[in-house]
Amino acid sequence: MAYETIDGQKYEKELLDLARKHTTGQGEGNLSKDEVADLFKSAQDGTSVTETEKATLAYIRNNFDFTDAAAKDFDAAFGKL
Repeated sequence: MAYETIDGQKYEKELLDLARKHTTGQGEGNLSKDEVADLFKSAQDGTSVTETEKATLAYIRNNFDFTDAAAKDFDAAFGKL
């Protein structure tokens, strides 16, 4: 598992790269409901979601733009972790 350090905090690179991929190029630059589902699917690839994965998801929530529906889905899914 690869990591990326931002402002002294370690995050999971795979999740960050996935969020960046979904918000660059074609499209409006916001994470959609399907893209949020992809993020959580990626985070839940092991037996449980690690603290680093949770921190990365929180970072994504605070630093990326979401559609309104995607933000609700994200918050609901994150609350269940």
